[in-house]
Amino acid sequence: MDKPNPNEKFVGIQVSPISFLDEGVDTVLDTLKDRVGVNVLMLGTVSWLGLKTGRSISHKLDGWPDHGVPEPFAMKGGAYFNPDPAYYNGTFIKDYRARDPEFAGKDILKMVIPAAHARGMKVFIELMEPFFKYTGHGSTNTVDIPNLAQAMEIDIFGRLSGDPSTSHPDYRNWILSMIEDQVRNHALDGVMWCNERNSPLDTLIQGGAPGDFSTHARREAMERGIDVEACRRALLNLYDFMQEAAAGKSFADGAFVTFIRTLWDNPEALVWEKFWLERNKDLDRELYGLVKWCKPGLPFGLNVWNRNHFNIFRKAQWPWEEQTRYADWVKPITYQHQAGEVFTKELGFFQKTILRDFSPDEATAVLYRLLGLKEAPFSGLIAAGMDPDTYVHGQCADALRGVNGKAKVYMGIGVDAPRTKPETAKMTPDIAYRSVMATYRAGGHGVVLAPNYASMHLTNLDGVAKALDELGLR
Repeated sequence: MDKPNPNEKFVGIQVSPISFLDEGVDTVLDTLKDRVGVNVLMLGTVSWLGLKTGRSISHKLDGWPDHGVPEPFAMKGGAYFNPDPAYYNGTFIKDYRARDPEFAGKDILKMVIPAAHARGMKVFIELMEPFFKYTGHGSTNTVDIPNLAQAMEIDIFGRLSGDPSTSHPDYRNWILSMIEDQVRNHALDGVMWCNERNSPLDTLIQGGAPGDFSTHARREAMERGIDVEACRRALLNLYDFMQEAAAGKSFADGAFVTFIRTLWDNPEALVWEKFWLERNKDLDRELYGLVKWCKPGLPFGLNVWNRNHFNIFRKAQWPWEEQTRYADWVKPITYQHQAGEVFTKELGFFQKTILRDFSPDEATAVLYRLLGLKEAPFSGLIAAGMDPDTYVHGQCADALRGVNGKAKVYMGIGVDAPRTKPETAKMTPDIAYRSVMATYRAGGHGVVLAPNYASMHLTNLDGVAKALDELGLR
């Protein structure tokens, strides 16, 4: 393996604002630069999710890391920089500054950027949609934004959903505004955007009632010549099938064939899935264009959900080459020690519905073959996690083939990603070391250590440093 060019080094880390308060800006930066070898900060600036802007959300299972403050942070969430009111005339979401008393009078971008630049480190902002109430991400209990409920999606039954509608102009404009505000007003070196919304088909397979049938989404669909009510009726029929399958109803031709037949009989469901998907991608495209309009040379990258390579439908829906049209680089999420837990959760949704007639081992073998995975069998997958030499290497190689030289690939390396089961594989320095080495062996252009420095053990990050030393990058 040829050693990477040190002049093109990209070793990023996702870090929440609280770490800089807990440990001090200088201490965090010196530790990351000198002990680990990081040269790019991915700084969470707006979120109501502990995984993005708080301390460890899995300390009960993983213990507190060997740095920072070893106690829960009663995070309120919001913007951890000072929003400029001039940018928010097109939205009712104007005052979303974090109310955490620890951050009173503090702007995380003004605190970190000058000190980072003085050390030769770059600062990217890191943002993820959904911003609120995301299961498994340490969500705050309340979101103190007046009238936000009026911007929610509407499901197939006409009920208010739990997520804001990205078709609602106030919500969409707010996202555009927060990014323009930060890009124009701060000396950023890049933007990382993550889009983790469930599509209508995702929602159905997971047992939920899909949307979005809000007024604004309906109008957009009709403008594209879509029969909205026909789509809603088709999704209702699919919903009934999924509920019956999950309840154990017997189907003469089995659950999978009956699922295909139900789709055949209700093609409008796929029309709505495609419409929803394109509107979802439109947001990514709009943000890319916005950043380039403000600062043409500023890199814009996508933090890409691991479900896109664990779910056969999402893998088909999100081809890598398409994403190069609106991203300068991509970061495939491969949190290897946690990956067995994530994959089995995904498999569980399928096993309750369309793959109900397959045993876990049979379903795993089929999905592995379709998805190009070569990992531990189902029975030992959670405890084993996924092997960096096959999983990280394989996903990096897959992404490189997909982008076909049109974008950089920075692998998302999990370091102490939160566990929800005690049997889930634990992070080790060796896993970190092998993940970094696997990335560069596959031809990757860099790594991003994730999901949050506040939960990472420095002893595990030492595995990253060891790899970077061997690669001549530290």
